[in-house]
Amino acid sequence: MPLTDVQIANALESLPLWSRKGDSLLSQFVFGDFIEAFRFLTAVAFLAEKYHHHPVIHNVYNRVELQLSTHDAGNKITQKDIELANAISGLTKE
Repeated sequence: MPLTDVQIANALESLPLWSRKGDSLLSQFVFGDFIEAFRFLTAVAFLAEKYHHHPVIHNVYNRVELQLSTHDAGNKITQKDIELANAISGLTKE
């Protein structure tokens, strides 16, 4: 079920690496080089499988952009997106 605007805004308060862009959550990450970016993407892939939820991924050299929305909810933001965004954010703390 899609979240309300208020629910999304409240969730984003605890997700400083993420912002809302239309009906998606968006985050951009910059790494030292392509290998670091690819290592991060590999970890994101494992999380996506674990959560059964997969982001749109854009990668150019050391830059990674992730976009989250729930396809089976009409490409809207749901709790699944919040949970995966939180898990991905945890990767940057390691």
